Amino acid sequence: MHDEVCKQPSGKFIPVVDFSRCEAKGPCVEVCPYDVFAIRSIEPADYAKLGFLSKLKNRVHGGRVAYTPNADQCRACGLCVKACPEHAIKLVKAIA
Repeated sequence: MHDEVCKQPSGKFIPVVDFSRCEAKGPCVEVCPYDVFAIRSIEPADYAKLGFLSKLKNRVHGGRVAYTPNADQCRACGLCVKACPEHAIKLVKAIA
């Protein structure tokens, strides 16, 4: 069913989440047919890279963001990009 929408082979593109924009609302998790995303607490190293306002925003939103533990399963359908209300996700070509 999802193969009509997700036509790329897995691993050709990967989703990249901009943690400074992500509010962990979760529509990416809901729409992804390949379970690429997971909402969880931001890692200390990723939090440290955020600017002051992004750190404040992250704390307001519970210190959680979307991670891509199964990025290699992405088939580049773009459903996550369309679903994200913060425009925090982009698809980039994987490095071979």
